[in-house]
Amino acid sequence: MAQDYKSTLHLPQTDFPMRAGLAQKEPQILEFWKRKGVYDKLQKKNFNGPKFSFHDGPPYANGEMHLGHALNKSLKDFVVKYRSMNGYACPYVPGWDTHGLPIELKVLKDGGLDKDSISPVELRQKCAETARYWIGRQKEGMIRLGCFADWEHPYMTLQPEYEAAELDALAGMVEKGYVYRGQKPVYWCIDCQTALAAAEIEYGDETSPSIFVAYSMEDLSSKFPELAGEPVSVVVWTTTPWTLPASMAVAVGLQYDYGFYRVEKRLYLLACGMVDSVAQATGLTFGEPVLTVKGQALEGCVAFHPFLDRKTPIVLADYVTLDAGTGCVHTAPGHGVEDYETGCRYGIEIYNPVDGRGRFTPDTPLVGGMDIEKGAQTVMQTLRDSGRLLGVKKIVHSYPHCWRCHKPVVFRSTDQWFINVEAFREEALKAIDEDVKWMPTWGHDRIYNMVRERSDWCISRQRIWGVPIPAFTCSQCGETILTADRIRVVSARVARFGSDYWWSKDAEELLGHELARCPHCGGALSKGTDILDVWFDSGVSHFAVLKGRPELSWPADLYLEGADQHRGWFQTSLLASVAVTGKSPYKAVLTHGFFMDGEGRKMSKSLGNVVSAQKIVEKYGADILRLWVASTDYRSDMRISYKIVDSLVESYRRIRNTARYLLGNLHGFNPSTDRVPYEKMGEFDRWVLALLNRTIRRVTESYENYEFHIPTMTIHQLCVNELSSVYLDVNKDRLYADPENDTARRATQTVMWELLTTLTRMLAPVLSFTSEEIWQAAKEIDPSLEESVFLAEWPKPNESLIDEELLARWDKILAVRGAVSKALEEARASGQIGQSLEAAVTASLPEEYRSLLSEREWNDLCITSSFKLGELPGVPADEMGVALSVSRVEGQKCPRCWKYVTHWDENGLCDRCHSII
Repeated sequence: MAQDYKSTLHLPQTDFPMRAGLAQKEPQILEFWKRKGVYDKLQKKNFNGPKFSFHDGPPYANGEMHLGHALNKSLKDFVVKYRSMNGYACPYVPGWDTHGLPIELKVLKDGGLDKDSISPVELRQKCAETARYWIGRQKEGMIRLGCFADWEHPYMTLQPEYEAAELDALAGMVEKGYVYRGQKPVYWCIDCQTALAAAEIEYGDETSPSIFVAYSMEDLSSKFPELAGEPVSVVVWTTTPWTLPASMAVAVGLQYDYGFYRVEKRLYLLACGMVDSVAQATGLTFGEPVLTVKGQALEGCVAFHPFLDRKTPIVLADYVTLDAGTGCVHTAPGHGVEDYETGCRYGIEIYNPVDGRGRFTPDTPLVGGMDIEKGAQTVMQTLRDSGRLLGVKKIVHSYPHCWRCHKPVVFRSTDQWFINVEAFREEALKAIDEDVKWMPTWGHDRIYNMVRERSDWCISRQRIWGVPIPAFTCSQCGETILTADRIRVVSARVARFGSDYWWSKDAEELLGHELARCPHCGGALSKGTDILDVWFDSGVSHFAVLKGRPELSWPADLYLEGADQHRGWFQTSLLASVAVTGKSPYKAVLTHGFFMDGEGRKMSKSLGNVVSAQKIVEKYGADILRLWVASTDYRSDMRISYKIVDSLVESYRRIRNTARYLLGNLHGFNPSTDRVPYEKMGEFDRWVLALLNRTIRRVTESYENYEFHIPTMTIHQLCVNELSSVYLDVNKDRLYADPENDTARRATQTVMWELLTTLTRMLAPVLSFTSEEIWQAAKEIDPSLEESVFLAEWPKPNESLIDEELLARWDKILAVRGAVSKALEEARASGQIGQSLEAAVTASLPEEYRSLLSEREWNDLCITSSFKLGELPGVPADEMGVALSVSRVEGQKCPRCWKYVTHWDENGLCDRCHSII
């Protein structure tokens, strides 16, 4: 007797049964991958295949893995797995950025230490321990996400071989003359006590005093006879009163009109266009000007500092605007880049009286020894007492802050090491234009504009935890020495002993006797104390990793990071590479956005809207988090909340349940002996194979274009619309009631096997755990399948099976079926029928639909017990011209196939079931 297949879902027995509980099951699958060495086997399998060099941007080794890490690593894992399954040699070497201020400050704070009370080597060892601890924690979280990588051999910026490669890159830049030491204003964090790069700056609103100060002027009669005997003051504007002790000049605009306005017994000089706003801020009443001149005419006039014995010349500057102030701008070359450039142009001293802790040096007049806040208060009071403070108001404006401690920074002129970006800027811009594919395309303009406007790169920091700049100072002549040959000697020492060696040895031990002497006077050299900017650390990773690891190649085929890296890692990698090689370190750059909560707000602990990656994984499983990443358009900012994640669970279940159903109905099917060839399949089966191969084509194109939201969406739609709702639903009768070896039944199982094994492979880069679980269940059906789904080949579309005419024909068929389903639902709602098998349908179809299927085929497709084609006069037709009549079918329900029939045997079986049984 043939088996009744309707009663049971026959799931294969496997170590990973197709049951719920992802969060509990996924660790077992992780152990399976590790035990089987799947990643290593994948590398060996593809060793001779085409190369795809993918370089990991290093996250900072500080704190637990967060949602940003989960997003970034998941996207990278999609790329690695897709490329690897498609035959590419695509090894993934994960990396970590380990040096820098946050770790050093945390070590000092947690230990209750001061950096001057602990030896540099001991401090560095504690920093290294902290970094390695957090690398371990983050690595655990990334492995738990199911990410494939060479986790046993990551790269870290603290590794001696990495540090040596970094110094070699610096030597190459020094050799080309791109590195120089100079005194110029840089962003300086008082709290962190170090210089900062532009990429380490974030902007936030600050409230500052906007003050108007009278600088008296020398007699102007020789230049302007009309003013003979007149006392004159120029009205100077600033929002940084603390910088007034360093005020060295007053800048005006070349083409603006400036007027001398009489107020009581004194003339005040300011831009004519600012008179009304200055009057409002100061309470002064300005009439018509006594004299009006162009700003150019004021160049060379001299004003006097308002509380110091110092002449401050009037200079011209094109950055003076009339957006605010007086058109006469206080200029301190030691406290601003534009001011610095003006000072250099006019030969004015680059004076900076503020130290690294934000205190005025003891010898500074009036404010010596004070911090800048107290100094500003003292300056303001002195100006009030002398009558020089004409007006004060508060303004809220965007101001630079340190991205580490989030406190306002200052500009201060210090001796620093710089890379002269201007020397190779055009090469960098050409590389951006010609050598790199930017995805999205707006990334091109963003980085191009940043590089075009970039000032020199300050690469020195005044800390301990980092790679030393191998600079030396002569004890005899005071000359600072930084040469390529000395850097390379230090690099060789660092490669062997690590960079701690720098702090534990003197110059002669580092360099040898000959190089430890000054090349100018022969004096003994002593070590410098600066370290390299951490952006230099990570910016040379392509040299240290892509050129240092034999399985990788330079340049990278792809960089993939957050959009903020246009000012960070993307840019510093490009600049370092162009400086040394003249070429870009990457061929393509792909960027992703950042997280907002479900209402579009930035996540913050204070708002209580932070979504934890760990909590999602613990509650739902990593595959749900991965599915969320793949379901979003990651190229713009994304919204996530626990509610949004909840909504994804249903989408996941539909895909999973489709796979579960396919597995359950492949019981007794042997793919090697029971397959039905395409030419013996019915049209219904061929239609699904056309859909499947079209899906392969679309999904593959989407992975190629990094459109990760399309594969899961396309597969989900196929599972829900064409498979669950149509093909699988309709074929239940064939699967459960036809003879076991019936050709039509085996054809359906052949299609189901193709669906199962193909969709599982295409889902694997995203739903990695679930796909492995499905694959292992499929191996129980066909033990010849590869050991892991990731060792299986990526499916290739069979273009000959994508029959466009067949697909168009079935679009029409399904349109009619949709109309029938609607009519059946209305009959069900009215109580006329229960399920669709209780229905008898009569359909009046237009000619173009009538010949599509036979009555029997319509009956099977619509899952009814009776379907007749005929005329229905008086029954209104829909927009397709389809008219339908639904009634309750006559007869008795067959207990085996559940169809209603008018003829049955003594057991109630219909003729078909009777013949089978």
